[in-house]
Amino acid sequence: MEYNTILLEKEKGYTILTLNRQHEMNAVSVEMRHELIHCFDLLEEDDSVRAVIITGGDRVFSAGIDLAEMGTLESGKLEDYWRLMIESLQKICAFKKPVIAAVSGIALGGGFNLVTACDIIVASETAIFGHPELKFGLNPLFDPLRRMVGTAKAKELAMLGEPIGAQEAFRIGLVNKVSSPETFMEDARSIASHIVQKPAQAVEAVKKISEIVPRLDKCAALEYELEISELLFSRTEIREHMKKFLDNLKARKKG
Repeated sequence: MEYNTILLEKEKGYTILTLNRQHEMNAVSVEMRHELIHCFDLLEEDDSVRAVIITGGDRVFSAGIDLAEMGTLESGKLEDYWRLMIESLQKICAFKKPVIAAVSGIALGGGFNLVTACDIIVASETAIFGHPELKFGLNPLFDPLRRMVGTAKAKELAMLGEPIGAQEAFRIGLVNKVSSPETFMEDARSIASHIVQKPAQAVEAVKKISEIVPRLDKCAALEYELEISELLFSRTEIREHMKKFLDNLKARKKG
């Protein structure tokens, strides 16, 4: 499938999705949101795709929403515009397979929202994250930040709107790994390659658990996780994976 605003590159077990509006600094347009939704629908059903990497390339991740496009919207179309924005982000959040953001350069506003919708974030040392929306009289999305860095820090980032670099983002728990500009994509690929070697249903279960258990109390969370474990253990291939692991362990001990 060919798109106008994104590029897809299929690797062994995972797909790299590159935002492709370089002349507009990958500003997120209506067309891009429609293509993201369509693309993630297709990837959801493709069993050969076990993970997705989202990137904007080496120069910039995304400058945010397309302000020029937004400024031309008629008032009667605003509701559809915001609904599409929510739907595109929900599509990434609800995607059953892991999504890795590989960020180089700026990720601001709507581009930052795309990053926080992902499961794992690899940042180049050049990465800059920020929510400048208050400068335009708009509210930044607060909940994705709160989930990642806590309420107090999320308030600071949202209310001040000051950008932060990769190392600060790592320090506060926003990103998982900081890499050099030359290796950030290589590191993202390495993470994806490790993930796709694991049993697919177990990986999907971990993603689902990570979304649900924070909403439960301790006892309910334990019960839910053990129910998932019981369901996974009942599958024949799980026992085969365990047997293979034990056989390899025995072989290493003998060696």
